[in-house]
Amino acid sequence: MTTSGRPAIPEPRRDERQIMDAFVARQPIFDRHKKIHAYELLFRDGMANFCPEVDGDRASCNLLANTFLNIGIDELTGGRLAFVNFTRELLVRRIPTLFPRENIVVEIIEDVQPEPDLITACREQVDKGYQLALDDFVYAQGMDALLHLAAIVKIDFLDTPAAEIPALAEALSGFDVKLLAEKVETHEAFGIARDMGFAYFQGYFFSKPEIVRGRDIAPGRVQLLQVIAEISRRDCSLDRVETLVKTDVSLSYKLLRYINSAFFRRAREITSIKHAIALLGLRETRKFIAMIATGALAAGKPNELIRTSIIRAKFCESVGRHFIPAAEASELFLIGLFSLMDAILDCPMRAAIDDLPLSATIREALLAETGAAGQLLHLIRCYEHGRWKDCEDISNAYRFDAAILPAEYRRAVGWAEHFQFD
Repeated sequence: MTTSGRPAIPEPRRDERQIMDAFVARQPIFDRHKKIHAYELLFRDGMANFCPEVDGDRASCNLLANTFLNIGIDELTGGRLAFVNFTRELLVRRIPTLFPRENIVVEIIEDVQPEPDLITACREQVDKGYQLALDDFVYAQGMDALLHLAAIVKIDFLDTPAAEIPALAEALSGFDVKLLAEKVETHEAFGIARDMGFAYFQGYFFSKPEIVRGRDIAPGRVQLLQVIAEISRRDCSLDRVETLVKTDVSLSYKLLRYINSAFFRRAREITSIKHAIALLGLRETRKFIAMIATGALAAGKPNELIRTSIIRAKFCESVGRHFIPAAEASELFLIGLFSLMDAILDCPMRAAIDDLPLSATIREALLAETGAAGQLLHLIRCYEHGRWKDCEDISNAYRFDAAILPAEYRRAVGWAEHFQFD
């Protein structure tokens, strides 16, 4: 009891505070133009329980609570649709109708059977405006009833034999459904799926470089790489940075817009580019230019690729202070920012960074994930993919408290939201 006579509210344990802090994973879903159409949201249970063995009902309920009540759907999806897995029990209980139909796609997991009570529940949800998606679809007897209700059918490109996919797509053409290719890992697989008429694509195909032999980098890209090379130098001066910015209208405009944003609280009116750089600081200005140049290099690529680079950069910098106390923050930032440069330039990483004056630390981390900085990058990648056991193993090896990862990741995501590359 407290002195006021009211019962004391127990302080939550640290693991209870952390679970909802960020353990909702997401994977982007692209359209035929490589634009993000939606995200699939995935249940995660925290660092200590990296592979949660819980029943599907609990997983979906926790995911929904985390998404809508603890984190916020808009923060997770940016206004795009969220694909959420639902079990038979949750569907029959009409749980999807508790959430706005504008926000979610009701994804029916593969082990759900088309029983009469399930079909009735699904029909009611469709009548109310909800979209249904069939996950890991395998055509079987009795599935027609669900196919007549579904808006999207997902086909696993890794587990489904390649020779069977065209026939399956042809069989589904008689239904009013759009096809989604999931676990698309290469540009080649993306092209095959697109040629077969698939409307949506899920997987890491955008981050797997398509190697084109004998392809030159266009002049515009050469200039951008020169900019990146200059600001990557440890001895880069304020004067040289000012020159880079002043001679590029886009850089000047975006720098001033950034400083004028609510995120950066300026003390007074900006009178010059040099003034803007002085207020922001040389280190932060160099980081900003690197991001803008990287975004420009990635023109024509999915925006999520650029956004991931920026999040990684900030995440690496923030986590690196705890992971590698003696490391330079600017180096850690560039490691994260350049970690997708091979995908941006459609070439191997070695070729992408060959002409950049990068330190040995950055180069080794990007090329081989060696050394402490390389392991930091590996940790970041494992966290993005929800590989909690790997995160735990790396953290233990470096005597690093993995409990800070969720909060640091959320801060990195929030920071990255202030940069637009449309």
